[in-house]
Amino acid sequence: MISAVVFDVGETLVDETREYGAWADWLGVPRHTFAAVFGAVIATGQDYREAFQVFRPGFDLADERQARADAGQPETYDESDLYSDVRPALSKLREMDVWVGIVGNQTARSGQILRSLGLPAAFIATSDDWRVEKPSPEFFAKVVEVAPCAAQQIIYVGDRIDNDVAPAKKAGMRTAYLQRGPWGWILRNNQDVADLSDWRIRDLAGLPEIVAAENDLR
Repeated sequence: MISAVVFDVGETLVDETREYGAWADWLGVPRHTFAAVFGAVIATGQDYREAFQVFRPGFDLADERQARADAGQPETYDESDLYSDVRPALSKLREMDVWVGIVGNQTARSGQILRSLGLPAAFIATSDDWRVEKPSPEFFAKVVEVAPCAAQQIIYVGDRIDNDVAPAKKAGMRTAYLQRGPWGWILRNNQDVADLSDWRIRDLAGLPEIVAAENDLR
């Protein structure tokens, strides 16, 4: 029985094209160049923050976020940055009496934006709110803690193996690997995708059907 579905944020719900374009502009490099280096960093298994170091050695993401905010260019996104399948999928899950949570590695500001969008979710939190980041086991223990059911009744949906699927599976949850965004496409052939994902999806549209099948509602 699936009683809850919990979603990652970046490239799961939110298309981050605008935000990474803003970072390229802030660094003063062409957007396609930044994107190419970003992809190369992911493909070689490095932390994505190493991409910033290529262009500005010593780059500190927290300090630069503050500098952007002070310059009137804070991180931002809105309804137009949500993937088109987000509201329909989340709404259908809620109609099925499935508890919907949104929890990812995001800043406090991002959490405020998410809550302002009025998404059909019962719970929204960020790593800044919890002061613990994925892939820490403590993060996923908190996911299980806030959900109204046992771990094995939760599907965690995300675009990354290292930050989403692997640690969620280790915490006892079911997992759906979402093949979109840089991580989702670049690492799609990683053996762990096959080994650790209960489902592999290209969008969120099919999630209600997956839950319905698991719960024998069709």
